[in-house]
Amino acid sequence: MKVAVLGLWHLGTVTAACTAAAGVLTVGIDDDAKLVAGLANGEPPLFEPGLAELLHAGLDATTLSFTTDHSAIGEADIVWVCHDTPVDDDDRADVGFVTGRVEGIFRYLKDGAVVLVSAQLPVGSIRSLETAFEAGKFGRRVSFASSPENLRLGQAIQVFQNPGRIIVGVRDERAKAALEPLLSRFCDKLIWMSVESAEMVKHGLNSFLAVSITFTNEIATICENVGADASEVEAGLRSDPRIGPRAYVKAGPSFAGGTLARDLNFLGTLARGHKLKVPVIDAVLSSNRAHAQWALNQLRRFVQPLRGKTVAVLGLAYKVGTSTLRRSSAVELIRSLVKEGAIVRTFDPKVTALPDDLSSSVALAPDALSAARGAHAIVLATEWPEFRDLAATDIAQAMAGDIVLDPGRYLAANLGADSRLKLFSVGKVS
Repeated sequence: MKVAVLGLWHLGTVTAACTAAAGVLTVGIDDDAKLVAGLANGEPPLFEPGLAELLHAGLDATTLSFTTDHSAIGEADIVWVCHDTPVDDDDRADVGFVTGRVEGIFRYLKDGAVVLVSAQLPVGSIRSLETAFEAGKFGRRVSFASSPENLRLGQAIQVFQNPGRIIVGVRDERAKAALEPLLSRFCDKLIWMSVESAEMVKHGLNSFLAVSITFTNEIATICENVGADASEVEAGLRSDPRIGPRAYVKAGPSFAGGTLARDLNFLGTLARGHKLKVPVIDAVLSSNRAHAQWALNQLRRFVQPLRGKTVAVLGLAYKVGTSTLRRSSAVELIRSLVKEGAIVRTFDPKVTALPDDLSSSVALAPDALSAARGAHAIVLATEWPEFRDLAATDIAQAMAGDIVLDPGRYLAANLGADSRLKLFSVGKVS
């Protein structure tokens, strides 16, 4: 068996590395020559725990290679489409970017190949690809299938290698027979369904998580104003068996990154195309945008005026376990603070450079304590584990003020008990 992975950003690089680690001969393909050259040297395009080591292992074992040459697809039994689907500032996806690249490989596909799509595309995309392939009259049998990506930045390798279950949408038994030996290497619970149902699972899952986040944050916002403690309310909700102990109900930051929003927009567009009303789905992004202002609103409330005051922002990355700043809520907060005249210092253990528009106006500190020195307020923006090692005494002595904004109650154990600091979280603001 030979697998070609098409598209080599986060999803594609993790997929290629893990597939090769499972003993499958794997070639990663991308148009970006610089990206491919880096991967050929074991350098991933962004930080992900364990990924560099896995790349080196695959390259050393010669089960893994990378190329810009699309003709390598002609040897693949399975072509795994892992392109990142770009989104604009309004969370609208450039679906054509992905489908165009898939259509561009049609001429290389061998007879009997299976094209497995994990890129984030709206339901109906695979049907469109099938139609386009049939129209090309290539004279070969090719099956198209869907397995929605399920990775999480910072835990991607663990999730890929031990997913708990894998959703797979196929048209026929031939595609199932080709995919089962590959996917069963990672999981013995393969859930087979129609292609359209598999595509829809991803929309439904991400939208459900988004609804859960925004609902909990709305409850928490009310808690802040009526004297309730959101953490206690959450415990009460989870105690009800209809909700359950593992329910996604935890107040904290708004969701960022574009992934959840992309699926919400997919569903909204699909609904409008069928003249359906989906008021719950339509309201989620509005609620999330409002909640994204939580930290800025608290700073305006407790640090008056913001102009000339120093604010330390701890964490820049979109999410723990990665170095990407794409759609980072921390970066957006910093831009707002700079616009209001605040002096901003920041630190992130995996980020070594600020976006160009902030590089001259914001100081990137060498460590968290340096960022906190002289600050009138601290905002925890990304919950890196090392921030839990911060000593309350060191922080209190370093700061010029006493305000610590900890949206998800991450620092409560080590900073919350010090009377010199005022710690505020979503759902508990005095």
